[in-house]
Parts: sequence; structure tokens; C-alpha cells
Amino acid sequence: MPEVLAEITANVWQVHIEVGQAVAEGDTIAILESMKMEIPVEAPVAGTITAVNVKPEDQVQEGDVIAVIE
Repeated sequence: MPEVLAEITANVWQVHIEVGQAVAEGDTIAILESMKMEIPVEAPVAGTITAVNVKPEDQVQEGDVIAVIE
């Protein structure tokens, strides 16, 4: 099960997925905000979302698991 990881320390601005949702490789999972820049987080593989570990206004550290795709 591929994990979608935060690439940087940032605030979660938007979450575009929910558990059970099908995603394609490259779909935007969430948008992070750091230093007034928006950083899209994309699905590395196609599949179904089995876990969403963040919500808007959460803070993530580099390497934190944002979501899991099966």
C-alpha cells in the first residue's frame, strides 16, 4: 500500500480526497501551504484511498503520511 508523504514541513490548506475514493496517478490529493506558496500533493499511483491522516489547518512535517492508497 503506497503511502502519500509530505515532502516539506507545511500547513494543510485543502484536502481533496476521502476514504473509499478512487484516484488516478497524478490526481491532487491535498494542497499544502508553506511561506505563502501552495504545494500540490499528487497521488503516486492509481488506486483507492484507504486512509486520510490530515485535515485542513493541520501541520505536517517532512515525511508525515498524508494518505494511504491501496
